Amino acid sequence: MSAAVVTVTLNPAIDRTVTVDRLTLGAVHRARSSQSNAGGKGVNVAGCLADWGIRPAVTGVLGRDNTAPFEAFFAAKGIDDRFVRAAGETRTNIKIADLATGDTTDLNLPGLPVSTATYDAVWRTLVDVVGPGTLVVVAGSLPENLPAATYAMLVAELTRLGARVVLDTSGEPLARALAPEVRSLPHVIKPNRAELEDFVGRPLASNGEIVAAARDLVARGVGLVAVSRGAEGALFVTAEDALVARLPPVAALSTVGAGDAMVAGIVAGLAADASLAEIARLGVAFAAAKLAGVGPNLPSVVAVRELAVAAELRPVDVD
Repeated sequence: MSAAVVTVTLNPAIDRTVTVDRLTLGAVHRARSSQSNAGGKGVNVAGCLADWGIRPAVTGVLGRDNTAPFEAFFAAKGIDDRFVRAAGETRTNIKIADLATGDTTDLNLPGLPVSTATYDAVWRTLVDVVGPGTLVVVAGSLPENLPAATYAMLVAELTRLGARVVLDTSGEPLARALAPEVRSLPHVIKPNRAELEDFVGRPLASNGEIVAAARDLVARGVGLVAVSRGAEGALFVTAEDALVARLPPVAALSTVGAGDAMVAGIVAGLAADASLAEIARLGVAFAAAKLAGVGPNLPSVVAVRELAVAAELRPVDVD
């Protein structure tokens, strides 16, 4: 049976967030707290969607030696666990949350190598759960041994199954997925400003330049380009419209996963066949709601809806 929403995480992680009063390079720190959570972009998206009331299926690759945090997380959230288990341990990433600045420093480790047989098992899982109209979130980095074109191939294969693919990655995997010769492009991409600049190979100094770069991709077949810009809000660009959505800055306990929460908000809007304005409101509301806690969790649906209503929304000034 196909699912309404599926997330794919080929390089998941256990995210260990350590909170310090102020991070100083080269100094000894006494941590305020430490918390570990099942993580990886697709896992984070799934957790936020589950809190919203959408129960996605999740797949990708987990190391057999430390599956417990993921299995407990999926069970608690009511998420359909379709991860393929492979030999070894899922990586642990270290996140250092600086209370003085509100910044988070990430130390991301390499992931498990993924064999051809394991990748094929993930694909067979996707064939089982993906049908026409399924929203498939393909997110995060690639294991080092998989080719950079893996996501480009996966997007094409999922599109042939009738899926609407939401791609959230960066660097060479994003460049390959959006290369000029590629004909099957994602339905949605969500780069941040720096990632879009890296892709186009030049600074994007104004909203107009960001919109122009996004519209080049829309003209080739991407349905929606959402560009996150931190406290400045996000731009949402389609063939017909370009909107800026933002909320007032909030005190952030941890910025880890805020971009993933925005993806979840976009997917929630797409799943409800919402207008671009409502998708934009949900995207920034999910991201802002996530900032108040550690881990892939949202507050109540009522609280998120209140943020969505409060979001400032306006057409992009391209001058």
